[in-house]
Amino acid sequence: MNSDDAGASADAGRLTARETAPSGDGVPRWLRVPAGYAWRLLILAAAVVVVAKAVQGLELVAVALFLALVISAILRPLVGVLDRVMPRPLAAALGFIAGIGVLGGLGTFVGMSVAGQARVLSAEFIDGIDELNAMLARAPSPISDLDLTKAGQSLATWLEHNQQTIITEAVARAGEVAEVVTALILAIFCAVFFVTSGGAMWRWFLAQLSPGARRRWRIAGESAWHTFSGYTRGIVIVAATNGLFAGLGLAILGVPLAAPIGVLVFLGTFVPLIGAAVAMIVAVVVALAAKGVVIALVVIAMIAVIGQIEGHLLQPMIMARQVSLHPVVVAVVVVAGTLLSGILGAVAAVPIVSVMWAVFSHLRQDARATAAPG
Repeated sequence: MNSDDAGASADAGRLTARETAPSGDGVPRWLRVPAGYAWRLLILAAAVVVVAKAVQGLELVAVALFLALVISAILRPLVGVLDRVMPRPLAAALGFIAGIGVLGGLGTFVGMSVAGQARVLSAEFIDGIDELNAMLARAPSPISDLDLTKAGQSLATWLEHNQQTIITEAVARAGEVAEVVTALILAIFCAVFFVTSGGAMWRWFLAQLSPGARRRWRIAGESAWHTFSGYTRGIVIVAATNGLFAGLGLAILGVPLAAPIGVLVFLGTFVPLIGAAVAMIVAVVVALAAKGVVIALVVIAMIAVIGQIEGHLLQPMIMARQVSLHPVVVAVVVVAGTLLSGILGAVAAVPIVSVMWAVFSHLRQDARATAAPG
């Protein structure tokens, strides 16, 4: 054995001895270090649970504030442009009027489309169901008409015995509609102040902090808002593009309710990975019922093309700088958000985790820069 090998063996021996040597309380280093991380992670998890419970108890307020931030992120660029030629309150008012006008016009257009095509679609849907029944009857393991009749009778019996439950659920849903309206009013109220004087509110908050903490809070707040606003505007652009492509494609193919399905695709895109896909499945079902198997297959091909455009063009160009999360993390976060808070949790999970990761990354970089010599 030469001298270099001997020196390496000696270093390895000293390292092993250092790791296994007990501390003053007799606990070896290899156990003490992970134990330290473990109790810190437990405290962090407990804090997350407490915050989640508090948010769950104040769900309406939390949803309203989230919507207010979304509205602010979308309207602030427009208000910023108008602010150059007019007072900011007037610019904010025009921005909100434009936003309400766009939403109102879109809702009116969708409502008129549904009203104009619902009767035709109903008849075509019945024909499509008959066609599906015929296809099933010709299948290798056919489902007989008797089985379908029994299934329909079972459904009618269930509806008859659960009328009271259905009525009670409808009344509960009516109460939820009132809560939604309340949340929207509170969201718009908060968004008005966020747009008109959000910068002044943030500066006031920073002024209440000690000079030592002010810098880190400023870094955290600026990185959080940059990530959240960028994500919000990016996902709106991606969703609008998906909805436009889907609506135009369905309209060209002559599929009924092309505009409402396009809006459904637009809304579904806000749930990453699965929302737009579920909306597209509705498009396939409508196409199958109204136009037959061939057009349904064409719609499936169109869905694949739109997915490729989103995944390889829109997401990298628009969202890559804002969401640096692995697709596996996104999938887990969406499922966890859905389990915790339903569809609202699925929509809010990815931007919240993206903001948390951005804040952590910027604070870590700042700590390293501060600790670096020179």
